[in-house]
Amino acid sequence: MSSLAKPVPILPADTMQKWPKLAWSKHATQLVSLAVCVLLWHLAASQHWRTGLVTFANVPQPLEVLAAARDLLVSPKLLFHLRASLFRVLAGFGIAGLLGVAAGLLIGRFTWAQRSLLPPLEVLRPIPAVAWIPLSVLVFPSSEASMIFITFVGAVFPILLNTIHGVEGVDARLIASARSLGSGRLRVFAEVIVPAAAPAIVTGLSIGMGTCWFCLVTAEMISGQFGIGYYTWESYTLQNYANIIVGMLLIGGLGMGSSALIRAAGNWLMPWYRRGAHHP
Repeated sequence: MSSLAKPVPILPADTMQKWPKLAWSKHATQLVSLAVCVLLWHLAASQHWRTGLVTFANVPQPLEVLAAARDLLVSPKLLFHLRASLFRVLAGFGIAGLLGVAAGLLIGRFTWAQRSLLPPLEVLRPIPAVAWIPLSVLVFPSSEASMIFITFVGAVFPILLNTIHGVEGVDARLIASARSLGSGRLRVFAEVIVPAAAPAIVTGLSIGMGTCWFCLVTAEMISGQFGIGYYTWESYTLQNYANIIVGMLLIGGLGMGSSALIRAAGNWLMPWYRRGAHHP
């Protein structure tokens, strides 16, 4: 009887041994980079650096921002701010994801859709989110719907364009091979085109989520109650400079985390695709 074969590791043995060191080196580099940025910020704010273009005389120091963040953390308003902003971002992003992916698949695959849908979308795409505020106030009956629309505008075009490029970049030989094996149009679309375009779609969703948070301050300028964007804008009007940076960092952290979640979900849903798998 032959003995059971030993399992073959996915990575070479030397690479598997070095993996913890490589991971630690990566995280250490990231932490050092953040620490250097905070140090430069502290030096610029504490020494009141001035140049011909900018001045740091009114910029709060990191410890002031940390104290303001601690005050916000214990404040009962934090939950209301987070809940309001998360709802607006997720609602706008959800609608943008559905419409952007669907329209991108159609435009990227069918000539009639490209000719009829793409021209008006290309005209609307360069319009910044802030320019949509007056129209959104006139069109939507509530400020909540207006804010969701602004976040939708910020997310839909990156999702749309990445989906189109993903579909157009599908290797024609894959489609021809599927058809030669007897696959119909619908099966080719579902089992060849969509999986091949999925990495580009996930990239568009990740970028779209980031632009949703980017447009949050613009959207919540309409509101007068709660939201991280409103908190940041209100801090500016009240000249609470430390709170401005707290709001900015909170938006940045939430945007980075939500985009990372989308990329992680995409990697989990795409076992056939691994970053760098096509490289030797």
